[in-house]
Amino acid sequence: MGSFGKYLMNLDRRGFLKVMGAGLCAGSAGCGMPDPGSWESPAKKPNIILCMADDQGWGDMAYMGHPDLITPHFDQMAEESLRFNGFHSAAPVCSPTRGSVLTGRHPNRFGCFRWGHTLRPQEVTIAERLREVGYVTGHFGKWHLGPVYAGSPVNPGASGFDEWVSSPNFFDNDPILSDEGRAVPYEGESSAVTVDVALDFINRHAHGDRPFFAVVWFGSPHDPHLASDQDAQHYEGFDEEMKNFLGEITGMDRAIGKLRRALRESDLHENTILWYCSDNGGLRTESSGGRGRKGSVYEGGLLVPALLEWPAKIKEPFTASVPCNTADIFPSLLDMIGAENTSSVPLDGISLAPLILGGTETRSEPMGFWDYPEAGRSVPAAALMTALLEAQKEGKPYPEDARLELDAGDIGNQYPEDTFPGHSAWLDWPWKLHRIEEQTYDVTFELYDLANDPLEETDLFAGETARAGSMTRQLEAWLLSVTQSLNGEDYSSNLSVSP
Repeated sequence: MGSFGKYLMNLDRRGFLKVMGAGLCAGSAGCGMPDPGSWESPAKKPNIILCMADDQGWGDMAYMGHPDLITPHFDQMAEESLRFNGFHSAAPVCSPTRGSVLTGRHPNRFGCFRWGHTLRPQEVTIAERLREVGYVTGHFGKWHLGPVYAGSPVNPGASGFDEWVSSPNFFDNDPILSDEGRAVPYEGESSAVTVDVALDFINRHAHGDRPFFAVVWFGSPHDPHLASDQDAQHYEGFDEEMKNFLGEITGMDRAIGKLRRALRESDLHENTILWYCSDNGGLRTESSGGRGRKGSVYEGGLLVPALLEWPAKIKEPFTASVPCNTADIFPSLLDMIGAENTSSVPLDGISLAPLILGGTETRSEPMGFWDYPEAGRSVPAAALMTALLEAQKEGKPYPEDARLELDAGDIGNQYPEDTFPGHSAWLDWPWKLHRIEEQTYDVTFELYDLANDPLEETDLFAGETARAGSMTRQLEAWLLSVTQSLNGEDYSSNLSVSP
């Protein structure tokens, strides 16, 4: 047996390889959760913080049994909160998943196919919705959904964030970040810098008349890895690559610890929703939790660590194995704060509020995935931000070759609605159907029973004729809906929200 299989067996012995399915807990009483029927919206809406890692895999946590990582703050959070063991990214790479968090929609609906693709200005984000119901909003850290220049139609400010200190892509230590369009150099380990700028926002709005919504997106542990000496010292004996990879996660752990401690010292933690996850599967198959890794539509490319705490409502920690994904964050937050989502555009996420409040053990809707064969776009953050800083010194608003992408809202190409190229999948627990369409338009299918085959090794498509046929029809209907959105059919809709 290879190291991957041994690792997963180790996780199973520790009780962590219940990736999804029934057995979330023994009912709401067994979870120690309040009866959802008795829950009422608080008089003061909760503060909300969304944190996201960059390329951290499902098993890249000490609490998940990783044999080498040191993550004491994540471990403590896992012991005190809701731990998702079946959480997925909406896409196997970064920019699309981030778009799914902001919109509640599969990113192909708005053309964010791969890394470096942008939002469309027509999309209504969770920041815009929360601002409409009284929140002050801020974005801090990695953006990667469009340029972070002041004139961009898809910078954080144009996407619903009142304040932002952001990077166009992942960033390392001593970064140059865009403070609402102005390049500002910062000193320090990258995750610490991210939390520090977020805490500046949080502290200024902590006890104001509006709740805050802070998006805190780290640049770690994206390759190339460069940990601080403080964090790398824990991993002496490893080669430089592994030392820095593990050290970046420990640096992120320290930053999360600082954030959680600050919330408690400011008496904010009780009524603050703190939700943490990663943007795609990890870089290493041995800790990916399934077949493949980042870039793959198999489970290893989609499963991510996820934790959620809200002490006012989650009174006792519990573990959820129900399949969820990042598109669920948008409708869940609206539901959890008592805001009605009246948008008429298709959402791919569903509200997890019943799960979070202890009232359900199963998912009501399947999940679709679609890795469209479009090229990614290079976004070299360090070079772009250095150029912006130099332009500022010369009195220019942007570098000469600035890519504002002012056409980001153009619908552009009309995509065919009778062919769905690339690798798509339909997850209806415990069954997962894969549809792989080649450039020749040849289509192959695979079907796996994840409950008994979490590594997706035994293809049951040929023997499960009825199930395969039904799931194929559902998947292709969803692919058609996504393509229709991609072609611009959603944008004449009423996009209002009621508190």
